[in-house]
Amino acid sequence: MVDISTGQARLEKLDGEADSYVLHVNGVPSSSISLSDPQRLDFEYLDWMRRIIDVELPHRTLRAAHIGAAGCALARALNAARPGSKQTAIDIDAKLLDFARDWFDLPRSPALALRAGDGAVEIGKFRADTLDVLVRDAFDHDSVPTALQTSEFFASCAEAVKDSGIYVANVPDPGAHHLLRDELRGLGGHFAHLAAATEPAILKGRRRGNVVVLASHSELDTAGLDRSLRTAASSATFLAGTDLRSRLGL
Repeated sequence: MVDISTGQARLEKLDGEADSYVLHVNGVPSSSISLSDPQRLDFEYLDWMRRIIDVELPHRTLRAAHIGAAGCALARALNAARPGSKQTAIDIDAKLLDFARDWFDLPRSPALALRAGDGAVEIGKFRADTLDVLVRDAFDHDSVPTALQTSEFFASCAEAVKDSGIYVANVPDPGAHHLLRDELRGLGGHFAHLAAATEPAILKGRRRGNVVVLASHSELDTAGLDRSLRTAASSATFLAGTDLRSRLGL
């Protein structure tokens, strides 16, 4: 257990694993890291995000930004799979970034730059139309900070993302879908195309879990996304267009 700027962090070694750990931030599992295999993503929603990126932006280097860094699991995976990509990981906790750099031997800038700051402010510092991928995976304990859910924030995200790029976010859903609907409605004011992916039980409101929300200025490869997400290790239901609106009551 170590003190960080926002509280405490600890590493939990996975049983039977030589070099795999779960990073807990203020008691919440925030990253799962395998030092010898950066492309391994144990958290199912991160695997869904990677699949979405691979379908929408295949076989190319990326300019990516991550709001909410923790252990930088997704950034490590993208760096390993797509050499030459340039990524920025932003976290409000400067001490956590320092620990993550030491613990996980993260790539250095420009492959992966670490930036301490409030994501709601930092997103406005990116030039317009420069990001292929923008990931929001930031939490205050187990909730998304309200500053990362405003129309102003979504407008800044939409400005920074290229016409061919995507915004992906991790939305915690307790089952009633109120936060999920608010997120999609907010994004809908700034992006032309929206989608979501999650486990069927979460979609049906049977349990709490993670929903990955996707937004883009350009039309999505819905058939490719549906196929990839259905065949994931943890199969996800993919919703877009009229299916998204009818299932969630938008």
